[in-house]
Amino acid sequence: MVTSYEAALVELSVHRIGNKIQNEFYNLSEQPLEINDEILNRLLMQYFLIPFEKQNELYRFMHSSKDLNLNELFHFSSHIFADKDKFHELSGQITRHLFDISNHPKIKSGELYIARFTNLQLEGELVDAIGIFKSETKEPFLKVHPAKGGFDLSYEENGINIHKLDKGCLIFNTEEAEGYKVMVIDQTNRTDAAYWKDEFLKLKIRNDNFNKTSNTLNVCKDFISNKIGEDFDISKADKIDLLNKSLKYFKEKDSFDIDEFSEEVIGNEKAIKSFKNFTQDYSNEFDAGLGGSFDISEAAVKKQARVFKSILKLDKNFHIYIHGNNELIEKGFDENKSMNFYKVYFNEEQ
Repeated sequence: MVTSYEAALVELSVHRIGNKIQNEFYNLSEQPLEINDEILNRLLMQYFLIPFEKQNELYRFMHSSKDLNLNELFHFSSHIFADKDKFHELSGQITRHLFDISNHPKIKSGELYIARFTNLQLEGELVDAIGIFKSETKEPFLKVHPAKGGFDLSYEENGINIHKLDKGCLIFNTEEAEGYKVMVIDQTNRTDAAYWKDEFLKLKIRNDNFNKTSNTLNVCKDFISNKIGEDFDISKADKIDLLNKSLKYFKEKDSFDIDEFSEEVIGNEKAIKSFKNFTQDYSNEFDAGLGGSFDISEAAVKKQARVFKSILKLDKNFHIYIHGNNELIEKGFDENKSMNFYKVYFNEEQ
């Protein structure tokens, strides 16, 4: 999580960028924007930084060749951090790079803001940062003017809602050798906008405790919801029980250990072997560093708990919420074996 109580916006360049496929162009400003109005400065800080205050995922720059210097944004960022006098010039190069990789017809044109901040707090450390933000969505807004005998109304067509940042990233001047710490936001064009994170920024997940916790919970959910049913005859009620046990483990433990988790939650020897292979395959594919031990992140557990569903859906008539002992629910068939049924045991109605 990042906080901006002590932060300052010290430099800002604004450029216009179009869609190359739509025969649009980019327009570079000649000099940085001068901001002398305190209210405007405060609104810009709010627009740029507030969306990141609830973010926990941290990324790093990467390149398929393993040479970080071939990542354009890592290259530009390193030069800005090393020589602040080159900020505006390099902001133009960043804009041209984004234009060059904007090769999808649905990518929207908009303004590109490139900012330099000081004293952002990240993980207890005050660091400088570079921010890159793109506004794509324009909204009409009303203006109220005093007039003779009352008020007048007018409107503007192409306003920017400062509570809705379309795309953005913060590049923190720390851990340069590993590819910096980077946060990213992309709120628009989700089906067609992989270009922002994957092609423009070229990021990979930073293997901290938050991401390891989040990824491991996702692996557990995927394994129980999908993979385990391919290898074993298991009811949906039993799957939900395993999901509940998985989430309970992460909520109650301070650290994750794959051997301990496997014994306490999975239990079955063959299923444990399948789970560990499944986890290793995921870790190898996404360079996630899973499968060992790590401290559990409470923030990641809280976030992932929302997607752990404990609902057993029966046709369109009933939903059964299973929160605890699965021995109190029993599955069977009617006398003609034409329909399934569940028998539920309980002490009292509430």
